[in-house]
Amino acid sequence: MNELIFNTSSELQVALGQRVRRLRLSRNIDQRTTAEKAGVSEKALRNLEAGRGSTVGTLLRTLKALDYLQGIEMLAPEVTIDPIALLHRLKPPQRVRRPRGPRKANP
Repeated sequence: MNELIFNTSSELQVALGQRVRRLRLSRNIDQRTTAEKAGVSEKALRNLEAGRGSTVGTLLRTLKALDYLQGIEMLAPEVTIDPIALLHRLKPPQRVRRPRGPRKANP
């Protein structure tokens, strides 16, 4: 996946579409069946697989229809706190405060 970092968004859409297509074919499901199960049109699925301007909704519905919900988790993983990293910190995080200016004396 690291080789995709420097590609344009159009190239990334094509690569993602190819992966969705390979996933569908590995499940031995045709486009019509996948589109019906996902609740999207066949044209929307063809556009997704070809990398031609699909929506996030179409992608998510297709992944769900292909029983690939871990793909959704990989797209946007839940951020967690690493307890080991917390132990390695030298001091606990503190609020950053601006230094006070000089105080004026009251007459």
